[in-house]
Amino acid sequence: MLNFKNIAIRRGSRLLFSEASFTIHKGQKIGLTGANGTGKSSLFAMLRGELQADEGEFAMPPNLEVAHVAQETPPLECSAIDYVLDGDRELRDLQRQLQAAEQEHDGLKLAELHAALDHVGGYTAQARASRLLNGLGFTTAQENQPVSSFSGGWRMRLNLAQALMCRSDVLLLDEPTNHLDLDAVIWLQDWLCKYPGTLLLISHDRDFLDAITDHIVHIEQGKVEIYTGNYSDFERMRAEKLAQQQSAFEKQQREIAHMQSFVDRFRAKATKARQAQSRIKALERMEIIAQAHVDSPFNFSFPPPKKMPNPLLKLEEADIGYGNKRVIEQASLSISPGDRIGLLGPNGAGKSSLIKVLAGQMEALSGKFQTSQDLNIGYFAQHQLELLRLDESPLWHLQQLDKQAGEKDLRNFLGGFDFRGDKVNETIGPFSGGEKARLVLALLVYQNPNLVLLDEPTNHLDLEMRHALSVALQEYEGAIVVVSHDRHLLRSVTDQLLLVAGGKVRPFDGDLDDYKQWLAEQKKGADESEVPGQSTTLGVSRKDQRKQDAERRQRLKPLLDAVKKAEAAVEKWANEQQELEQQLADPAMYGDENKEQLKQLLSRKSQIDNALEQAELDWMTAEENLSQAE
Repeated sequence: MLNFKNIAIRRGSRLLFSEASFTIHKGQKIGLTGANGTGKSSLFAMLRGELQADEGEFAMPPNLEVAHVAQETPPLECSAIDYVLDGDRELRDLQRQLQAAEQEHDGLKLAELHAALDHVGGYTAQARASRLLNGLGFTTAQENQPVSSFSGGWRMRLNLAQALMCRSDVLLLDEPTNHLDLDAVIWLQDWLCKYPGTLLLISHDRDFLDAITDHIVHIEQGKVEIYTGNYSDFERMRAEKLAQQQSAFEKQQREIAHMQSFVDRFRAKATKARQAQSRIKALERMEIIAQAHVDSPFNFSFPPPKKMPNPLLKLEEADIGYGNKRVIEQASLSISPGDRIGLLGPNGAGKSSLIKVLAGQMEALSGKFQTSQDLNIGYFAQHQLELLRLDESPLWHLQQLDKQAGEKDLRNFLGGFDFRGDKVNETIGPFSGGEKARLVLALLVYQNPNLVLLDEPTNHLDLEMRHALSVALQEYEGAIVVVSHDRHLLRSVTDQLLLVAGGKVRPFDGDLDDYKQWLAEQKKGADESEVPGQSTTLGVSRKDQRKQDAERRQRLKPLLDAVKKAEAAVEKWANEQQELEQQLADPAMYGDENKEQLKQLLSRKSQIDNALEQAELDWMTAEENLSQAE
């Protein structure tokens, strides 16, 4: 249990938040939200013991294992898998002791250490580390490559794998999806849903938060408040709170009417394709989302393109790659005004290469590429943040695009991207990654493109900016092609999905849930394809292999049943606990006329809390028994 009582944190003379009082219970999964700079990372630093609260008391049980993702990775020469194994500190300590005992020929100590190693899963640790690396996109061959051979983004994945390798009681994750593709995001989501410890997660990915969290801790205006439920539940509760404020209510109604108008226009044109139906569902949620974002600092839109040639561009039988390496073969694609295309596919399949060809940033190895005379492309990719002039201001960058525009008009435009007052004249060198990404998007919007190409546009953007971008793209009249690991953005702004995989580009007949299933089938197929090779190596026939698999399933069945039973109990008590918390959150419950009912609820709440704690213990024990048996 993590207990926060009247906590206040300052950075320098600035008060980030104060009077923060809430409790995080064992096994809860907390989403930590709030605008950049409100104190989310500072709260994490306090949990890691790197800073002290300026006021109040923070308490947690002693000897808890707290894991977090390192922000830097030195260029080590150890292998990737050894680096990940270092995340299990107890395992590494036992291995060092074991090595010393072997040198001293201490038989009794060796026996004790081997038993301890077995208890912590030491003999399956390498397999566990390998599964983590595989889930985060590393190949088997890459496991033995030195850490120094990987790029910065892949080293961050190694840091994440190392944190997951730790058998932690508390796991702190700060934007873990920033360096991941969609496949790895889906894998990580599933892993975190099964994580038995207490999770605190900072993320600007709405779908990721929704799938994982059961509580939201939100920081705004110097206050910290905890909400029961996932991120969508939080949005609804916050929307109701804001609707009670008259100043926000009027703006809210205008925003809802604006959203509803767009939903109605889209519904009238929508086909019965699953992607279109999926998008309608996403848009129907926008009314609630709009209410929760009425006080957003962002307000911008794409102007109507001046010209809309049809088609905008055509790619015919194109091979795409680098040198003699072809990642895509015989790709054909025609993009017309109004097309809204999302690109799916495994990491390294060629999604970014395809967008670079469409953007004119690289040439296809063969085939035809035709563009309209009036084509005007707006292209966003992460490397463009590095092309900004660090010694110049946002206003200067915009003036380079339109030297005739008045400064007042440019300031008003930049204000929609939350560059206001003196900020428009500050040099951008000290800007955060999110501020630089906002500036690049502002420059893109100002150029009034008729084709927008976006390669992971939401990296570094907070939830408010992601919402503003999705609203602007939904109303945009030109064509869109987007690669993103943010599934909410894909659902909201695309109505056609293309799969880039196996060297081909082809329509994907399904939605993002179907894509998750496709990924699972691909992984299963890859695993099965490895069995013949393994059988040959080990001298086991396929018949014997099937017999061994059947025996293994039979042996594990009681343990799997125990895990399922424990999971069901945890879910049952957690749901009842959530219902009671909602009832107890009603101010009317504390009136004199409800004293008896309140007493009964509090008594029942105590019983449920105890039952949930026992169920979680049973679940962890069942999971550990299964893990050791595997």
